[in-house]
Amino acid sequence: MSNIPQKKVDNLYDRLRNEAETIGYHLNPDTEFAKELVEGLLINDERFGYPSCPCRLASGDINKDLDIVCPCDYRDADILDFGACYCSLYVSEDVVDGKKEVSSIPERRTSKEKIEEAVAEPKIKSKKAEATSLAYPVWRCKVCGYLCARDDPPEICPVCKAKQNRFERFM
Repeated sequence: MSNIPQKKVDNLYDRLRNEAETIGYHLNPDTEFAKELVEGLLINDERFGYPSCPCRLASGDINKDLDIVCPCDYRDADILDFGACYCSLYVSEDVVDGKKEVSSIPERRTSKEKIEEAVAEPKIKSKKAEATSLAYPVWRCKVCGYLCARDDPPEICPVCKAKQNRFERFM
């Protein structure tokens, strides 16, 4: 048992559920289980300063763990392929409707070296990309893929509500 007040768990659960439903996602219909995961997010937020996935080991360095800050970068692919994200907080409509059961979901997170490479500064990949001249940089949300062209990424993704630090310079 943690020292997280139940009211705080309930409030975050309600907020996540409302945000998820607003943008077409669903929380696990097993409310008790989902609230245990939400409690894990709160514990990790207190411990590390960010709500890393409660089913993965966080390093304590947000720059190394951005891919596992909830909602994680793997959520959409996991839901599409398996009906739920790795920790099963987010599930597909088929799971909510009882048409599909959640089963074991393989880890998509890559090796430590690949994670560190992913958070490194983006590199220009071709001469064509080098020659492209845009008025503004293009930012991509690493959670949902939302793109925007402006000086800086938005504070919060308008699609999935991920924070600004979850954006990467795309072009």
